[in-house]
Amino acid sequence: MKPVPAKFPDFESLRAGLDTVLGGNGSDSTRVIIRDRNPVVSASTYPSEVVECQLGGDELKLYCKYTAGLRYDSYGHRGGVPYEAEVYRSALQNSGFSIPKFYGAYKDPATGDTCLILEYLEDTLRLAKGPQPESLLRAAQWIGRFHAANEKRASTAAFSFLNRYDIAYFHGWVRRTSLFADGLDRDVSWLGPLCNRLEEFAALLLSPGASIIHGEFYPHNILLKGDLVYPIDWESAAIAAGEIDLVTLTEAWPPEITRPCEVEYQQARWPGGAPPDFNRRLAAARLYLSFRWLGDQPEWTRGAGNFFYFEQMRSAGEELSLI
Repeated sequence: MKPVPAKFPDFESLRAGLDTVLGGNGSDSTRVIIRDRNPVVSASTYPSEVVECQLGGDELKLYCKYTAGLRYDSYGHRGGVPYEAEVYRSALQNSGFSIPKFYGAYKDPATGDTCLILEYLEDTLRLAKGPQPESLLRAAQWIGRFHAANEKRASTAAFSFLNRYDIAYFHGWVRRTSLFADGLDRDVSWLGPLCNRLEEFAALLLSPGASIIHGEFYPHNILLKGDLVYPIDWESAAIAAGEIDLVTLTEAWPPEITRPCEVEYQQARWPGGAPPDFNRRLAAARLYLSFRWLGDQPEWTRGAGNFFYFEQMRSAGEELSLI
């Protein structure tokens, strides 16, 4: 077996953790036997690996995601690995939707780091690399059905642990964007007046109808396995307006692709017809998404690569008659 990278638990710590989650009791006949482990190259914020193991007569292929000492909550937007584990445990498993099987999570007693253990899905493609636009339509339908199924559940005590987008949350992104954009070498004279109308666009996203959302429903966070859609990386799950997931899915795609996705979403979520303010809520979601990325890190705000978000922000503000 190859040497274990420093950011991953050592062999014995991993085996003990898997024993705890999978029910091994340490005896020779029921302890977890690790056959192989390989880092996931495409993992982003938190390191992950695929672990092949055996428990009794069962062979398992697991996806293990580690905190690894990292703490990046993005001003409360992300919850980290322990939070994601709770999302799988309390909100996703047994939901009836295509979700990787949740085996459990454990905390390393030596480091305090959490390991999330999921089923490893074989033979999948990330949506970004899949055929377009049919896969986008399936993803729009999936998230529309998910929002419909979870709208009533979102207000129950069982989901009070989830982050909730409120006016303070939106205010933080607007305030930081205004601060980070100070001194930009491009004309954003419209930004100040738009920031001053925060309450108006936030009201659209705080109106009744919030559901459990993924929070970063981008194509790179969606796996395809045949015709099935498997969203992954739920550490940004929250209670908020579902339109936010739809605009992340369709971000930067041309109208001939985004509009069919919007129709697919509406039909999946509201078979009897979408609310009359749906298009305004979409515009407000695009406005929020722009503030969310421009208000995260100063170097992102000032980088040439994020000019798209200023354009999207101005367009959404004009659509809502805020500027």
